[in-house]
Amino acid sequence: MKFNFQTVADIGEFGLIDRIQKILPKADHKDLIIGIGDDTAVIRIDEHRAMVVTCDIQVENQHFRLKNISPFQLGRRAMTVNLSDVAAMGAQPTFALVSLGFPKSFPLSDFDDLFRGMKDQLAEFSANIIGGNLSNTEKDLIIDITLMGEVAVDRILTRSGARPGDRIFVTGNLGESCAGFYVLEKYGAKYPDEFATLVQKHLQPIPRIEAGKRIVHSEFATAMIDISDGIASDLNHICVMSKVGAEIYQKKLPVPEGIYNVASVSGKSVLDLALHSGEDYELLFTLRPETPDAIIQSIAKQTGIAITEIGKILPKESGYHLIDLNERRVPIQPKGWDHFIT
Repeated sequence: MKFNFQTVADIGEFGLIDRIQKILPKADHKDLIIGIGDDTAVIRIDEHRAMVVTCDIQVENQHFRLKNISPFQLGRRAMTVNLSDVAAMGAQPTFALVSLGFPKSFPLSDFDDLFRGMKDQLAEFSANIIGGNLSNTEKDLIIDITLMGEVAVDRILTRSGARPGDRIFVTGNLGESCAGFYVLEKYGAKYPDEFATLVQKHLQPIPRIEAGKRIVHSEFATAMIDISDGIASDLNHICVMSKVGAEIYQKKLPVPEGIYNVASVSGKSVLDLALHSGEDYELLFTLRPETPDAIIQSIAKQTGIAITEIGKILPKESGYHLIDLNERRVPIQPKGWDHFIT
């Protein structure tokens, strides 16, 4: 008899997703537009509209530490994680279901503030919590949210549309959230003021809903994903789904000044923080090569968010690499945040 002693940590999160896809039957329904494998599932509502659906779980001491974040902030942050997936589809959020697991000793005031935070974050987009579930855990707080949104059928943007020659862009900065995490780990709540922006980005990321919608409506976008696991990993998802390669330029990666001071604290290089750290919740997207610069500038101006061109899509056989500061081609390892390995 042959025994398999592998554990989930041996293959990681995305290996597990591959196994799930092999185990489950293919969902064959006329109204299912997108199933497993993108930022959200997409289900047709009618001839013109589709519903996007996503879910994300946040586990205490895995995704957050209550000593570093208030319940109100945590409620907003947990909702943002889901809103970011909806943003990556260019959709408008509508409704959420919230399931919570918490110990019997969990303070009632913290329970109230957690829901106030979630409500507050959704209110910015006129979306509402419409149901959920409550359960008891032995020790840690668990927040599991299912979020729905709506998008026009002819405006659905996936991870699989990138083509050789497309230009690669990101919103905002890279590595800020992870840098903020390391600041909190070192200093706790009494961190130096110079790191306030980084800490804020970690505790209260901003879902790029409006930017996602404007990118989709530009009609030049070919693929999009949110940066939850690190750009090296998330861009690789676009490459795999689109069957292409890519190159990105180190000198163009948008990193904030403060991250250089955190690099020595974290033991990681600035490049590592920029490429491989997760939870930035910015948008990574590709545009057709002929996209007018005026389109990009207009989206940036209308949303107040910096948009930076960082590379281009290549044929698959050209590989996946970084052009470093010395103009050398360096293979990119598509590693990032992984719940079962990191």
